[in-house]
Amino acid sequence: MTTTAVTGAATSAVGTAHTRIEGLAKVTGAARYAGEIPFADLAHGWLVLSTIARGTVRSVETEPVLAMPGVLTVLHHGNAPRVDGDYVGMLGRPDPIVEMFQHDRVPFVGWPVALVVAETSEEAREAAEALVVHYDQEPHDVAFAAGRPGTYTPDGDGMRKGKGDLDAQLAAATHLVDAEYTTPEEHHCAMEPHAATARWDGGRLEVVDSNQGSTWVADELAKLFSLDQASVRVTSEHVGGAFGSKGLRVHQILAVMATTVLHRPVRVVLTRRQLFSLVGYRSPTTQRVRLGADPDGRLLAFDHQAQSLSSTVHEFVEESAGYGRSMYAADAHHTVNRLVRLDVPTPTYVRAPGEAPGSFAVESALDELAETCGMDPIALRVRNEPDVGPLSGLPFSSRNLLACYEEGARRFGWADRDPRPGVRREGRWLIGTGTAASTFPVLVAPSTAAITAEADGTFTVRITAADVGTGARTALTLIAADALDVTPDRVHVRIADSDFGPAMIAGGSMGTRSWGWAVTLAARELREKLVPGGDIPPEGITAGSDTGAAIGALSEKERHSFGAQFAEVAVDVTTGEVRVRRMLGIFAAGRIVNPLTARSQLVGGMIWGLSMALHEEAVRDAASGGLVGPDLAGYHIASNADVQQVEADWVADPDADDPVGIKGIGEIGIVGAAAAVANAVWHATGVRHRSLPIRPDRVLRAGTLSGDTTRA
Repeated sequence: MTTTAVTGAATSAVGTAHTRIEGLAKVTGAARYAGEIPFADLAHGWLVLSTIARGTVRSVETEPVLAMPGVLTVLHHGNAPRVDGDYVGMLGRPDPIVEMFQHDRVPFVGWPVALVVAETSEEAREAAEALVVHYDQEPHDVAFAAGRPGTYTPDGDGMRKGKGDLDAQLAAATHLVDAEYTTPEEHHCAMEPHAATARWDGGRLEVVDSNQGSTWVADELAKLFSLDQASVRVTSEHVGGAFGSKGLRVHQILAVMATTVLHRPVRVVLTRRQLFSLVGYRSPTTQRVRLGADPDGRLLAFDHQAQSLSSTVHEFVEESAGYGRSMYAADAHHTVNRLVRLDVPTPTYVRAPGEAPGSFAVESALDELAETCGMDPIALRVRNEPDVGPLSGLPFSSRNLLACYEEGARRFGWADRDPRPGVRREGRWLIGTGTAASTFPVLVAPSTAAITAEADGTFTVRITAADVGTGARTALTLIAADALDVTPDRVHVRIADSDFGPAMIAGGSMGTRSWGWAVTLAARELREKLVPGGDIPPEGITAGSDTGAAIGALSEKERHSFGAQFAEVAVDVTTGEVRVRRMLGIFAAGRIVNPLTARSQLVGGMIWGLSMALHEEAVRDAASGGLVGPDLAGYHIASNADVQQVEADWVADPDADDPVGIKGIGEIGIVGAAAAVANAVWHATGVRHRSLPIRPDRVLRAGTLSGDTTRA
């Protein structure tokens, strides 16, 4: 027996900057990711994807490939294990791609048609590239455009919302904006490709994975392969980025199929090019925004019509029109999301789904309205600040957007800005500044956790959280330390093991809030069990929690994080190049658990917004139906040379309804960032850019207010 105490923390751990718990292991290479963990007798799978956009597989010539060195098997629709995709998972019905190799249909370029498994990855790749697949090809359609035939409004609560007489209020308005904005197809581009290793061990399926929620993936695999949930274990200790792409994907399913056939561990790692068709992406959007204001700039009418695309096999909607529903008051307020189904892969959640493209359209339109009204862009937003939810009528849990603008304007030097566009110049560079608001919903989901008081005086936290690079493991250590009233060095957090029980995934900016709530309740339960100065048995003393009841008792409110984004750009009138010289984001996003990693999250989101504004664009070839250059050479993202001064900070904004005060910071950094850059480009040149990215050729074609264009 060992005596322990649950007191001794001199100061609060939450709110104090703390380096990552696993930081040293990561930078020294000791931390192993899913594609690096060794297994005895490991086989390797290499995926073969369709080269047509629509049709059927006529035949797969497996015999020559099976005779190649090291090849163990070739799985395809004619011989693969059967699965059942007729189930409802955490996020609804799965994308039918989970039922790969179950039929001969091909719905898009990049659909899985075969898996070659060999002794080494090199042998598997060589054989996969030699595999011949014959198709019966059919005409395809990948053309996305506003209002094209086949466009419809999907069913669902978030698809259409509105109040008031829109036509009447537009007719009564003194100032009007009616413009269309477009965003292209965009991809996650996580640093770590998707990888999974599956094996059977004593009648139990074990999967070592890279995901955003091990319980989530385990539950879906159990349903798909008709297994008891207790017979599936998924672990995912380290994840090199996810951004919405790392749920149940083809690599885990293929690894399970192959290990079931071969009775040995099988690893499947997706290539960078394969990621562009297999793990989802952000749909392109076309968005029409109509704003009508009275002489003082007060909004009478707000209309946001958004359109996105999805595949022919699964409906996924990029809900861009949802952005303004919590942001601005208007007498008539209408929003609708529309969809068209094409012969393309299914889109999915990408960092700030809906809000990222939606904020570009709405915040650009607000800037245009400010110009029309002759008002400062911040003053216009202040004029239309709502007291309650513009559509719901519900009170806000807290709304500190104006505090963000006040602090941001002061630090950015907004008061010194000449509102006239195209007047500030440094040699061949035109200089401009812009701003935009940001918001993201505050969400929380039931989770479980367990904490053990160990005999050596330490505490072990077990929770199926996922650290996708955000620093969640460290944040939970700080939360647990405060809840137990001990120093962080006495807390050891174990995560990402489905055996630890159900917990929310890392998504929707609600991971830390959901997990922190569960850890806090478990700590309270444990402290009630422990007797000060009492003995701890060798096996320790454990207490658990389930936050379902507490979360279910939350009152109905508008719960959001908010922010104000500022950008300064320089535009080269001879080349059309746009350089973002500085960015500032001030956020009201709840209590900040770890300022060090929180600032990294916010800055990372802002840089992604910069990349969205100036670089990112996946182009689909109409003839083949596939992407042009689906890799990091053809799909441009911001590099170090593109990023200069980026600063993120926050105002006090604890959530009184959360036991720690957390809201969520994972996604709000990207929201509004692209609009701030685009508005700054207008201020520099006097020309509006309503289509992203703002490429040099687009800048040159548009010219500038002063007539500057490059010579041919």
